[in-house]
Amino acid sequence: MKITWLGHAAFRLETAKAKILIDPFFTYNPSFAGLDLKAATAGVTHILLTHGHADHVGDTVQIAKDTGAVVLANADLASWLGTKGVEKLEMGNTGGTISLGGFSATFTNALHSSAQITEDGVSHALGNPNGLMLHFDDEPSLFHMGDTDIFSDMGLINELHQPDIGIVPVGDRFTMGGAVAALACQRFFNFKTAIPCHYGTFPIIDQTPEKFIAGLEGSKTAVAAPKPGESISA
Repeated sequence: MKITWLGHAAFRLETAKAKILIDPFFTYNPSFAGLDLKAATAGVTHILLTHGHADHVGDTVQIAKDTGAVVLANADLASWLGTKGVEKLEMGNTGGTISLGGFSATFTNALHSSAQITEDGVSHALGNPNGLMLHFDDEPSLFHMGDTDIFSDMGLINELHQPDIGIVPVGDRFTMGGAVAALACQRFFNFKTAIPCHYGTFPIIDQTPEKFIAGLEGSKTAVAAPKPGESISA
């Protein structure tokens, strides 16, 4: 599996059977500035969304129209995307698992919110926030936590799914900070590799993953912290 960080919570996963974007926030994402949009979206087969905030839904509608990718999201968010012209939708909700050909996605809990504000100033709820647990036919399992704080039922997620790779928000203010995120990894998971995200994008969140890296020092979990546009193999 090739995993490319595209800034904020956006990732591209490439396997033998799928090319996946998670939370493809590219336009207005300062961490994506200077990266190649065509390369980021080339051959995409699936777009997976953790929740409905604009910095996670991002460019989903246009990418889906351009590539014909299948979009997976919670039921409310998926219905809203359908009104925007997205045609290939897979909807589910917390606890549900959907087979997507070569891999499956399970919606897990996350402690956050999920909405967008329209031009008239009205906030529209877009379902519950989720993490996404991905199991592949021939690749390591991967858990994108979405935007979340620590919670004790992370232990149940690990018991049920035993993820090999964790994508973990560490930027504080809107998610758990790096030290707490490291505690979550150590107390509730047995990740072989943890990848921090949701930092450095905007001035009001932490600019580096150093607190997370320090918190996992000496643990059995290796931290991989690529720069935006860089890839790791798993």
